[in-house]
Amino acid sequence: MSGADDVEVVSTGLREARAAGWDDYVSRHPDGTGYHHLAWLESIASAYGHRPWCLVALSPGGNLSGVMPICEFRVPLLGARWVSLPYCDLGGPLASSQTAETALRERARELTQQRGGKGLQLRLPGPAVEGPEEETLAKVSMLCDLPETSDALFSSYKPKLRSQIRKAEKNGLRAEVQSGPEAVRQFYRVFAINMHRLGSPVHSLRWFLDLQVAFGDRMKVGLVFLDDTVVGAGVVLVNGARASIPWASTLAEYNRLAPNMLLYWALLAEVTDTGCRVFDFGRSTPGEGTYRFKKQWGARPHELRWLDMTPDGRPIPGPASSGQSGRLRAMIESLWQRMPLSVANVLGPPVRKYISL
Repeated sequence: MSGADDVEVVSTGLREARAAGWDDYVSRHPDGTGYHHLAWLESIASAYGHRPWCLVALSPGGNLSGVMPICEFRVPLLGARWVSLPYCDLGGPLASSQTAETALRERARELTQQRGGKGLQLRLPGPAVEGPEEETLAKVSMLCDLPETSDALFSSYKPKLRSQIRKAEKNGLRAEVQSGPEAVRQFYRVFAINMHRLGSPVHSLRWFLDLQVAFGDRMKVGLVFLDDTVVGAGVVLVNGARASIPWASTLAEYNRLAPNMLLYWALLAEVTDTGCRVFDFGRSTPGEGTYRFKKQWGARPHELRWLDMTPDGRPIPGPASSGQSGRLRAMIESLWQRMPLSVANVLGPPVRKYISL
């Protein structure tokens, strides 16, 4: 238990946090995301075994005044790092006051010390950036405001973007937005192939199925078909009026048909017409291809404030990039790409479990 001024912070389990009104608080908070929902922590625990912690800030009257999801991320031989949150771009405390936020951070620091963690990482949102300031950032979060209807959204696009969406339909593609385990399995087939092509270990199918169970209808799966073949797929998580897309993939041999354009449009139209007013396109590097792709949909860059701290709260400088580390990563990716897909799909999840990004 920890407190700051009149705010008390308690560490609870998932069940107790849900009973305290955690998810409702997250849904109403302006910075709340689908990742802050208990479903994300719950799925991390069930699929990968990392221990979740729910920090709850209470006002003197016992009212909920802040929450902070955090994961005890233990890696064999390397010990524990505490992350809020792993496997996504954003986490950290959500609070109704600066006092509550400070108390939540202090309790997280205490846990890191008490349980022998090597450090604490908070993945925090930042303000909108543009111009010279944007160019100094390694990564940004791309956010887009949504109107009240998908018709208004489509009308807001430039003619080139509208024609690219129509081109995909003229090429014989069709899109559906579904939910449920079968949609997840169809998504996963495309996702696993794409991760192998990129030379990256893939998440386990169980991770996605556990997410679907935990999120229910708040997890939407976009599927793009050519006849009966799924050639593009993506996952969106909905939190109140905000939707986030952590994963989207297409099959490279069908990219000439523009499945990615139809996939994003189908998901954007769905969440707009069901009440979302912000769409989080996820993390990008300013100036690169994915950044330009997201910007054409109306997304604006926002700073990502990732803070690494020692157990006693001192900041840890970010690792300096080097040509040597870049070459090592390229070599590992190349080796993974050469591995048979069936082998990569077996070896990928046990490796991916310990990669927090």
